[in-house]
Amino acid sequence: MTDLAVIFDELPTRDGGRIGVATLNSPKSLNALTLDMARQLDAKLEAWAVDRSIVAVWLEGAGEKAFCAGGDVVALYRSMTEEGDNRGAGRDSLYAETYFTTEYRLDYRIHTYPKPVLVWGDGIVMGGGLGLMAGASRRLVTQTTLIAMPEITIGLYPDIGASWFLSRMPPGVGAYLGITGAQLNARDALDLGLADHFIPRERRDSLLEALGEADYGSRTPRELQAGVQRVLDELEDRSQAPAAQVWPLLDHIQALSGQVDAPAAVRRILQDDRDHAWLATNRKRLEAGSPLSAHLVWRMLERHRHTSLADAFRDELNLSVQCCRQGDIAEGVRALLIDKDKSPKWLHESVASVPEADLQALLAPLWSEEEHPLRDLGSGKRIH
Repeated sequence: MTDLAVIFDELPTRDGGRIGVATLNSPKSLNALTLDMARQLDAKLEAWAVDRSIVAVWLEGAGEKAFCAGGDVVALYRSMTEEGDNRGAGRDSLYAETYFTTEYRLDYRIHTYPKPVLVWGDGIVMGGGLGLMAGASRRLVTQTTLIAMPEITIGLYPDIGASWFLSRMPPGVGAYLGITGAQLNARDALDLGLADHFIPRERRDSLLEALGEADYGSRTPRELQAGVQRVLDELEDRSQAPAAQVWPLLDHIQALSGQVDAPAAVRRILQDDRDHAWLATNRKRLEAGSPLSAHLVWRMLERHRHTSLADAFRDELNLSVQCCRQGDIAEGVRALLIDKDKSPKWLHESVASVPEADLQALLAPLWSEEEHPLRDLGSGKRIH
């Protein structure tokens, strides 16, 4: 296996076209998205978008365990705490701004891409991995897919556009998933609109071969999408999907999270005594998570219930950088991934004790509209 951060290839199609293949190549880190990966992938997608011979893009992760287990928060932590080349000016380092700007621009490109993008969401898909998958035109899940946004465990919040797409789930569901960091299987992803097709993992090679044999017509955007869709319809088999976890509990989840504010929702979730393993695991994760993060999840979903995706990404960039400067993320990453003592010392003891002033400080704008690093994001041609 090569040491390249992302492996790029182009598979020939029967009609003389090519399928662009990008493989995140860091299986030891579960393909955590590094700044270098994001830059390479964004540049290649930009080139493939205008290359008429490219009929579709396939994105996957190396190894058997994960598509992408999240962003490279270890590098982010080091930029805030360590001496050396990765350090800027402590928590005012420009690294966070650079990393999140690059990541969100890449995610937005996928949401608005003019050609079919197929993401092979096999194995773990968390945080930054979901950012890559969420905007794809064809999001493929398998028997081993495990999706989560567990940012509350490290003192962040579901970013990568989640402020936008979680707020468009059935009422209360997005807030519950974000506050608890709940883990979803393939069936849940299909039910909640985070996936489009269930393809048994043993059919991956057959799927790529069929895409190579497909008819893409005169390669208009409509014909490219239709060619991909015909192949997926042939190979999809939802009979092998695992049993749903969320949908059978929909009414209960909505009752838990359908509260007036974050403290009320958290209190209701933690007081829930229903004897159910999935719910119990979610309660434990919330109880151990950052109180500040619970508030940020709630606020961001409220703020972006009716905004554009571009506006959500701009707001998330502001908040993510602020979280690095004055939030819980450095302590959360330290406890979970660096020292691994699993005992973070959060800035606040409980959700109820978080002052409004602290939230307003995190939400305060860092840039004017004219200076914002993502000011050029527009409506795009396609939003999934």
